[in-house]
Amino acid sequence: MKDYIKIARIDHWIKNLFIIPGIAVAILLLNVKISSINILSLIIGFLSTCFIASANYVINEWLDAEFDKYHPTKKYRPVVGGNVQFKFVITEYLIFAILGIALSLFINYLFVITELWLLLMGIIYNVKPLRSKDIIFLDVLSESINNMIRLLLGWFLITSNAFPPVSILIGYWMAGAFLMGTKRLAEYRMIGNPETAGLYRKSFKYYTEKTLFGSSFFYALCSTFCIGIFLVKYRIEYVLGMPFMFFLFAYYVMMAFDEDSAVQKPEKLYKEKKLLLLVGLVVVILALLTVIDIPALHSFSDPYLINF
Repeated sequence: MKDYIKIARIDHWIKNLFIIPGIAVAILLLNVKISSINILSLIIGFLSTCFIASANYVINEWLDAEFDKYHPTKKYRPVVGGNVQFKFVITEYLIFAILGIALSLFINYLFVITELWLLLMGIIYNVKPLRSKDIIFLDVLSESINNMIRLLLGWFLITSNAFPPVSILIGYWMAGAFLMGTKRLAEYRMIGNPETAGLYRKSFKYYTEKTLFGSSFFYALCSTFCIGIFLVKYRIEYVLGMPFMFFLFAYYVMMAFDEDSAVQKPEKLYKEKKLLLLVGLVVVILALLTVIDIPALHSFSDPYLINF
């Protein structure tokens, strides 16, 4: 039983806190009163997302077993060791999927559709003949789109009458791509041997350390560009927080070059005190800029020329 619980990756549920920015953006943009929010719906929505995520993790563990045996740490996973049976794995997948969708029915129809989308992405990413995780660049983009889906889930926990701005959706997606890209960079460096790396992850046959770093830099640029559009459009004061966001991206890339980097296991990043302090600083700065008006900054978004 312990091995079946392990392949559900309960410790990875922390990643589903990525729905919180969706909740926050909806509250801010739609001027929702905190007192009107149904806390029970938030809990149900979070659990629904966790169950769908675990369904995806279960099939990932089973279908990746033949590749994980080439990874220095993943080779000790239960499926690789032959400690689980397929009939129970598929049963576990169905249980998590059904529970996740059943709970989503208590929210609203857009939340249900989005949860189904998250479940579908697990199939697209892991199952042949699609198996996007084997295709260079598409592996990162198809996995990181789950970030954008989580933002939508958070948004739909607050409202089903509107959609979030496209700029924040793409920015959040590209931020996820940046996280996935740097994770692969750290993995590639840890494995050390390109041939072994290609056996562990097929897309690594076509990546190099240079292309992994370059693509991660590209994703970071796309993310900050789109998020910048969103911030400047809705509140110009946020532009003062952008340099701190840039530094956060740069610091995260530097972490990928550390030996046995925590970047390889995003679910363990909460142990990185310096990173948490930096994230906290960015959050505090953005929170302050939410309530502090700086009229002089409005000239930056003025469409007219400055006449003398």
